[in-house]
Amino acid sequence: MILLNGAESRELDRISQETYGIDSYLLMTRAGESVADALVEKFSESIADVMVVAGKGNNGGDGFVAGRRLCEAGFNARAILLGRGADLKGDAARAYRDFREGGGAVIEALDESTLEAAFKPRPSAVIDAIFGTGLNAEVRGIAHRAISIINSLEVPIVAVDISSGVNADTGAVMGIAVQAALTVTFGFAKFGHVSYPGAGASGELRIIDIGFAKGALDEIAPQGRFIEAGDVRPLIRRRPENSHKGMYGHPLVIAGSRGKSGAVLLASRAALRTGAGLVTAAVPQTVQPIVAAGQAELMTEAIADRDGHFDGAHAIDALRIIVKGKDSLIVGPGMGVSDDTKLLIEWLITEASEPNLPILIDADGLNALAEIGCDFARRARGPIVLTPHPGEASRLLGESTAAVNGDRISAARRIAQRTGACVMIKGARSVIASLQGIVLINSSGNPGMSTPGMGDALCGIVGALLAQSRSAANPRAPLDALALGVFLHGYAADRVAARIGRVGYITGDLIDELPAAIEAIAR
Repeated sequence: MILLNGAESRELDRISQETYGIDSYLLMTRAGESVADALVEKFSESIADVMVVAGKGNNGGDGFVAGRRLCEAGFNARAILLGRGADLKGDAARAYRDFREGGGAVIEALDESTLEAAFKPRPSAVIDAIFGTGLNAEVRGIAHRAISIINSLEVPIVAVDISSGVNADTGAVMGIAVQAALTVTFGFAKFGHVSYPGAGASGELRIIDIGFAKGALDEIAPQGRFIEAGDVRPLIRRRPENSHKGMYGHPLVIAGSRGKSGAVLLASRAALRTGAGLVTAAVPQTVQPIVAAGQAELMTEAIADRDGHFDGAHAIDALRIIVKGKDSLIVGPGMGVSDDTKLLIEWLITEASEPNLPILIDADGLNALAEIGCDFARRARGPIVLTPHPGEASRLLGESTAAVNGDRISAARRIAQRTGACVMIKGARSVIASLQGIVLINSSGNPGMSTPGMGDALCGIVGALLAQSRSAANPRAPLDALALGVFLHGYAADRVAARIGRVGYITGDLIDELPAAIEAIAR
């Protein structure tokens, strides 16, 4: 599904009008009327008295059109304008006049006391038309108070285009946001609808075609996508009948330490279940017997260790030989962070990397890279894929986890710019960002995935897909592997949750579901 940022949304509107001659007030009318129609359809028993809370821009104009439509349909609709009617311009001013001429009452709220009085008597539903897709600053003053009151009413709220207070580009909440039960947006979804925390303020999302010109979308050429099954289905390779294991990649998992052998096994099993032709795990000698006994199909290499962790210099000597012939490297799960680990990460980036050998760095590999300095990743000669959770992303960027979670799209983009890598910040609605500016948001997954080892499984899935893509000579391998891998990971979890419940399944259940999930997506 296509995603637009705020600027692209406004440009779609402008080009449709200026280049293709579509009347601007016609677009506003279609938008506002679709909001009213959606409100009536979904909340028909709750709309005895509807309050439109309007800002001074075109979003407010859409709200006035919605109010006028409700009045024409016989409903009681009134409005609060956060400003003066005399200050409205263009289509918003016209919509304001049409609403009043159609019998709608408007209170101009210029101070908080007037605002609070205007909400009495309490409405039975609210249309949020305060801010649209252009919001890029903290919500303050009377708008902040209006949103606070709206959220306290405990009535159905329908947002026009996007919940006021949500940044359309990133999903960040700009201090406060309307908690909508339904959002009606126009043409295409916005990043803020599907990326948390903004996604949590959107409620049900309805996308309405109001007649933007198709040619306008072609001119904009948006690069954002909300990853769904149809988007990744073409990325699944069909296997010919005369297949052999040499056709499907050989990832090398470099991971583990004393007490962390499970991370190696989960990553390796996930790679096998994703269809890798061969999988080898290079692990500290201390844990090699455990890993070897844990999965019969897995090949292992015992690497010299120091106190249960990789011995940096000796590990490098061994890995010089082991990495030859491999199609991807999966580095980091359960590896620990030490001077040896950092030495190993530096060597892998600067010497083991090759122009067509992708390296995925996860978990402790990322923590080691953060201590080295994430810019070091730019020294790689081949593609680098980084898969941090928000805590690891915060260490790479040198900022708080809360700051990352508040705007994961921007965080992913900054990591990509600093490292030159293709980056995925994991979590609900995982975010993928490439150096070329592409941003993808994943749609699959559920809260039951909040359990140990899910990240290890994900890096194994993506690492296997990277290896398969390399053997197929795919130049988009990192982005495609991340897109298919993260969707498959969440989709398998959704299938497990549907079968046995959303709480209490474990990572091994997800891994065992991968073959069936791949088959279901490919149909």
